[in-house]
Amino acid sequence: MEKHVIGRREKISIKPWGLRLVSAKVDTGAYTSAIHCEEVVEKETNGEKILEFKVLPKTHRLFKDEWIRTKDYSQKKVKNSFGQTELRYKVSTKVTMFGEEFEAEFTLTDRSKMRNAILIGRKLLKERFLVDVDQVNLSRKHKPTPK
Repeated sequence: MEKHVIGRREKISIKPWGLRLVSAKVDTGAYTSAIHCEEVVEKETNGEKILEFKVLPKTHRLFKDEWIRTKDYSQKKVKNSFGQTELRYKVSTKVTMFGEEFEAEFTLTDRSKMRNAILIGRKLLKERFLVDVDQVNLSRKHKPTPK
């Protein structure tokens, strides 16, 4: 598989969550990707655990006041940008970059003090992308090759 060159910030789409071309920070220092989430509720219905959450800050232009629900989640200990260990929920979904769709994991966290609501970590980048820190939004300039 050919690796795409991406910049330090890229546009990412998460279609199952209704997100299209959201700006994300590329962070090779982070292992797992993260997305801003203020409201998270773990529920049990008919003996089955379900995680419900809302992504992006309410002030974000793409914020939708809709709950996302999943049975496919876990919890993970993560060191935040301040060096403190946090227990976060981790969910999987399909993301689209450079016209390609693939599975990715995100931890849900409060990124309200950060510039970008989404952070792309090494696990998503591995075997797919090379990072050119002098560039931004190379995925927007990408023209898919006809198949």
